[in-house]
Amino acid sequence: MLRVSEALGRRGFLGLTGAIGLAAAAGCGTATAEPKQGGRLRAVYAGGGAKEVLDPHVQSLFVDIARHKAIYEKLVELGPDLKPVPRLAAKWEHDGTATTWRFTLRDARFHDGARLVPDDVLYSLSRIADPAVPDRVAQSSLGTLDLKRSKAIGSSTVELVLTQPNAEFPALLAGIGTQIVRNGFRDPSKPVGTGAFRYLSFEAGRSMVASRYDDYWDGPARIEELHILSAESDARANAVQGGQAEYANDMTATFARTAGKAVQVVAAKASTMQAFVMKVDQPPFDDPDVRLAFKLLADRQRLVDVVLAGRGEVGNDLFGKGYQYYPADLPARERDVDRAKALLKKAGLVGREVELFTADASAGFVAAATLFAEQVAEAGVHLKVTTGSPQTYAKDLLAKGAIGNHRSGAMPIPQYITDRLLSHSPFNVTHWRQPAFDAAFAAARSVTSESERSARYGVLQKTLRDEGGILAWGLPDYLVAVSAKVHGVQAAPPNTLDQGRFDKVWLA
Repeated sequence: MLRVSEALGRRGFLGLTGAIGLAAAAGCGTATAEPKQGGRLRAVYAGGGAKEVLDPHVQSLFVDIARHKAIYEKLVELGPDLKPVPRLAAKWEHDGTATTWRFTLRDARFHDGARLVPDDVLYSLSRIADPAVPDRVAQSSLGTLDLKRSKAIGSSTVELVLTQPNAEFPALLAGIGTQIVRNGFRDPSKPVGTGAFRYLSFEAGRSMVASRYDDYWDGPARIEELHILSAESDARANAVQGGQAEYANDMTATFARTAGKAVQVVAAKASTMQAFVMKVDQPPFDDPDVRLAFKLLADRQRLVDVVLAGRGEVGNDLFGKGYQYYPADLPARERDVDRAKALLKKAGLVGREVELFTADASAGFVAAATLFAEQVAEAGVHLKVTTGSPQTYAKDLLAKGAIGNHRSGAMPIPQYITDRLLSHSPFNVTHWRQPAFDAAFAAARSVTSESERSARYGVLQKTLRDEGGILAWGLPDYLVAVSAKVHGVQAAPPNTLDQGRFDKVWLA
């Protein structure tokens, strides 16, 4: 799960820029459509201080993911519709049951000149799966991988065997923390990958510097040097507006409205989700009528207009609009205060107080909670907004509060269900634990026909929309800011191939 941790303040960022002597990026400053070579690009992300890591298998912050993406690569990445696309694996196929998979590797080389071979893949996956190191983020999603039966086939093919069929397996290899490292890799402080940039230096909470890798299999980057820096939201805005950075990640709608002509805002439309999450095993949300009433009380357009400043679309209590497998034929949920009042009266909740747990952990959380409390009050229920620590909110929400805020970045819909909606999912904030749902999802995931699999997922998602605890009110645009001298930045959802990808950009 992506989250933004405590970051450096403006003073820290300005001190950082002075400390490593960042000058203006090379370029004539004149807009041009012709790609140019050379220069230095400075990209600013929300930081995590001492929690930032160089280990590509231990990551959750945007800034970590960006640094690892520059140096390392995965077998598979995700396209803009969240379908898997080839990267280090040029192609793949399964045995007809989606239990045994063969991946054919590209002719790629690590930064030290060593050729990528199947043993590098097997070692990387065994490192991720190591039970002695439980902080490897892909450990759960790759839990059905049977490494004892997996093996190299010749010099360029790796055979991966699963303990149960899974037609979504390639997409799992595109998840967070699945980068391929060298066989025998043990020192994350000395990273050697196959990516477009070669590591030069790193200081947690401040910066990573990398240079262009000229032998990159997908063609060398156009920029000569990449700096990925850490800073809080206001400092990121000031840096890109003041010429101290050329790229700023995850910007607010307020910034987009006031950015000015010197900055371009690149928006991946409706590519994330904001929601309220209700714990279905706790009063009052253990009553399905109460869950439905709260969904009917949400004025979604008002929330989008106010909290997102109009930069997004209304949600329909499901994750993944526009992605593969999303059931687009479901009718939009309309606001119905009278019906909600009747349901709440039947449940005996009118005149009572319900606590909404929130924190300033993501842009708009507190504002959304406050506005939603006003909307719920129209039905005679007092929604008391209490705030927690932004640094620990994602973990706290698993146990605290009957209802709270939730944000998700882009990921395949089956991955979202795996991580958040199965009985043993590690981030199951709604406490949706239905053995029959688990079994139906496992059966759907094993179907090799994409059309049949999609139909089965559609049935499960209708159940989630009607009975589950997710009130998905908005689909925010994902916003990045770039200097007018930067070209080639794609409007791509987070966690996909073209988001935060700096090997294809250039400076005018």
